[in-house]
Amino acid sequence: MDHLRYYLGFNLVPGIGPARLARLQGYCGSLADAWHADAFELAAAGLEAKASAALVAARARLDLDAELERVAAAGVTLLCLDDPGYPRLLREIPGAPPLLYVRGALTAADDWAVAVVGTRAPTTYGRDATLRFSGELARAGVTVVSGLALGIDTVAHEAAIDAEGRTLAVLGCGVDQPYPERNRRLAARIIEQGALISDYPLGTMPIPANFPPRNRIISGLSRGCLVVEAGERSGALITVGFALEQGRDVFALPGPIFSRQSVGCNRLIRDGAGLVTNAQDLLADLELTTASVQREARTEIPGDPAEAALLQLLSYEPTAIDELGRAAGLSAPATAAALALLELRGLARQAAPMLYVLAR
Repeated sequence: MDHLRYYLGFNLVPGIGPARLARLQGYCGSLADAWHADAFELAAAGLEAKASAALVAARARLDLDAELERVAAAGVTLLCLDDPGYPRLLREIPGAPPLLYVRGALTAADDWAVAVVGTRAPTTYGRDATLRFSGELARAGVTVVSGLALGIDTVAHEAAIDAEGRTLAVLGCGVDQPYPERNRRLAARIIEQGALISDYPLGTMPIPANFPPRNRIISGLSRGCLVVEAGERSGALITVGFALEQGRDVFALPGPIFSRQSVGCNRLIRDGAGLVTNAQDLLADLELTTASVQREARTEIPGDPAEAALLQLLSYEPTAIDELGRAAGLSAPATAAALALLELRGLARQAAPMLYVLAR
């Protein structure tokens, strides 16, 4: 809890984001030491004068214990980067948010997530496609991630909930200020079947500048990003940019060439995004066709020495099955059986015949 209070404190200081916080922690050795550092140490850590002054001012006015109590009273959970409950996929992105505010709950099931984004003014075609895709993803055990905006985001969340699946909404404001107002009731439903998530402090209002940065969290939480409808300057394309930077797969739904809402999607497809016409293709491309089975297997199948040994040997570089077996001291049948279990648990996958890698 002690380190959490300092994560919270730094999150309340304007101008100190992931990069500056990492520099401070690296120089000072701990968040506590960084919080209490003097002006000389702050400068030596590379903190600019304006950010340094903001930190000094924040330390003088903030009661961190009172801030923690305020968060708890609002029914909000804090997750910091080194918390075991912090989303695994999000932790891997460049500049991962040091602190998340969560209303609802994040679970291991959310390791299997897809972002569904698009225009705030969808056509009937876009709404129908979002209903179908999001509902089928949810029924397949995949968490649907979006941004609670009107239009495609709203339909995606509602479809996942109606399919009795999980959905996460990433906000461009505090989680105690769900926006837009028209989606307050939807936000309450999301809390019951997923979570509202933000890296903005409580009380942060939904100003326009907040929304583009939050899109990196939408893509960061997800294994892939589906754009249903997007105009030429749609905010959904910002999410696509982050997804590509993070190494996520991007998919787009083709639309009529005369529809303004499909200009962005058709260009994405032209530029190499995956063209999808049904949810099963999307699930197959992202290796999520057995998401619910993998999720259950990860929690229910007990680890054994053979699995543990192979997991230590696997990397993101393909390794031949016979090489893995020799290194682990296992027979060929035992190696194959253990790798099959690791695949079921979503921890390993075949990169090519007889070649295995760590799963993403």
